[in-house]
Order: sequence, then C-alpha cells, then structure tokens
Amino acid sequence: MTLRYTPLENKTMQHPRASCTTALLAAACWLGSVSAQTPGESSMPAPKDLSCPQTTNCVNSLSGSGLLPLRYAGDPAQGMALLRATLASYPEAKVVNSGPLSLEVIFTTTLGFKDQVDFVVDAQIGQIAYRSKSLLGIYDFGKNRSRMTDFNQRFAAGAR
Repeated sequence: MTLRYTPLENKTMQHPRASCTTALLAAACWLGSVSAQTPGESSMPAPKDLSCPQTTNCVNSLSGSGLLPLRYAGDPAQGMALLRATLASYPEAKVVNSGPLSLEVIFTTTLGFKDQVDFVVDAQIGQIAYRSKSLLGIYDFGKNRSRMTDFNQRFAAGAR
C-alpha cells in the first residue's frame, strides 16, 4: 500500500471561531432588522451620547467643566444655520456627518491630529450641546477646551 500526499488546492481552512463569529454577526443583523417598532415611535436615532471618558483630551458642555451649551434664539433650523456659519469660520473643520438636529465635525490641527466634535440641538430649550474629543492619545495640551471656548465666543457673537 502506497500513501500519496495530495495538496489541498484552492481550499482554505477556516478557524472554527471565524465561522461562529460570522454566524453571530448574521444573527445580530437579522435581529436588528426585525425589531418591532411601536406605532407612533420615531425612526430617528437616539441622541448621541456626549459624555467624556476619564481622559484629559475630551470636554463637553454637559458636565461641570465650565463650558456652557451654545444658546440660540428662534427655531432649531436657525440654530443649525448659526452653527454651520460659525463652523465656516474654521478652515480646519470638516462636517463628516449631519442630521436634522446634529452634526459630527472633524477638526484637523496644524500637526495633523484629528479631533471629533459632536453637536446636538435640543429644540425644547433652544441650545446646542457638544463634545470635543481627540481621536488619538489621552492628552491634548488643552486644545479641545481652548477651541470650544473660542467656538462659544464666535457662536455667541453671531447670535447677537
């Protein structure tokens, strides 16, 4: 009896965990697509979480950090228009995602570091909450705080 070696051609071996992960992802997608929605419930996504992790490279207008939300007069569309006009005064800012009551903006520093700023309009009280966080590292030399302090001042000047 002669044993012959036959190489597996064009066949890939898959790790058992990979197929399990694929199955779990497929199930999660399926469950997400069939979740029930009650009548009258909005299909709008939930408001973005604007909390900051316990790092020094993130500031927001919701905590006791001394930064206040942006206040506007009029309807939410006017608040968003003022927000966009203020952002236009920052050449380093790029809007990467927008909704009717929210904006996600990336600011790129002169050294190439990227900071993400999320704005969410609260139409009930006429203000815009925000969070500014560095996308890299845990320390930002106070850049997010100084930018948002300046942003607050420019926004308030435009609101007058």
